[in-house]
Amino acid sequence: MPKMKTNRLAHKKFRVNAKGRAKKAMTNTSHNTGKKSSKRMRRLRGRVMVDKTNERAVKGLLPYSRSAK
Repeated sequence: MPKMKTNRLAHKKFRVNAKGRAKKAMTNTSHNTGKKSSKRMRRLRGRVMVDKTNERAVKGLLPYSRSAK
C-alpha cells in the first residue's frame, strides 16, 4: 500500500503535542503591526490549541502525526 501524503501547508502551520492535540500560531501578526500595542503583540506571540470543531480536519491533513497512531 502506498504512503499517504501529508499536506505540506498543514505540516508547516500546525504541530501536534504529546497528548495529540493540534497547536497553531495566533492570527493577526503578519502586517499592520505598528498600530498594535506591545502588550497585544506579546500576547499574539504564543501558540494556541486548535478548536475542537476543527481538530479532526487538521489531523486528517497530518496522517503521520502522534494523534493518528
